[in-house]
Amino acid sequence: MRKIFPDAKAALEGLTFDGMTVMSGGFGLCGIPEHLIAALRDSGAKGLTVISNNAGVDGFGLGQLLGTRQIAKMISSYVGENKEFERQYLAGELQLEFNPQGTLAERIRAGGAGIPAFFVKTGVATLVAEGKEEREFNGERYIMETGLVADLSIVKAWKADERGNLVFRKTARNFNPMMATAGKVCVVEVEEIVPTGSLDPDCIHTPGVYVDRIVQTVPEKRIEQRTVRQRESV
Repeated sequence: MRKIFPDAKAALEGLTFDGMTVMSGGFGLCGIPEHLIAALRDSGAKGLTVISNNAGVDGFGLGQLLGTRQIAKMISSYVGENKEFERQYLAGELQLEFNPQGTLAERIRAGGAGIPAFFVKTGVATLVAEGKEEREFNGERYIMETGLVADLSIVKAWKADERGNLVFRKTARNFNPMMATAGKVCVVEVEEIVPTGSLDPDCIHTPGVYVDRIVQTVPEKRIEQRTVRQRESV
């Protein structure tokens, strides 16, 4: 089965629908599937539940879907860079399921591994624990968290071969590899596609068995917070 598609729009053809759950990889603006996010916006699908560490920034990344009001609920860890997210949430227009970052990562990993739930100490006796089952193990209190599975995972990788074996680069390995395993369908945008057999098997982060579609794109690589040292006066 040929997995390579000509563009992001074609890669999402027939996969989007109203009310679907989408996992979107990346960390801040690093390693986000920006072209697939734009194609999801252009699909017009609405009422989305989006699972992502963060919500992009205003006008870029997932911020585009917030701007078009296509997201109904976010399952996230960090949302502090997006004023429109803040406005919608405080106005009661957007639902938020807030997670400690490590818990969110493990919920996604568990979903991809077929683990329906697990117990964790993080969040005990806080707002995070409200409504969740609590148990004691070895004298310590734990709360139950459920695994996460999405209708669609959109992922950004550095390289892929024609079979969909993936290599991620540096910070882009945050959330992307585990999300690739936790979607019923996984679509990946990459910077480079190489012939099958070109990748060192020991350097493959995600096997192609998890990947359904691939599209090659040219990333913009924005900087989320540009911080520079002041010039010294001469």
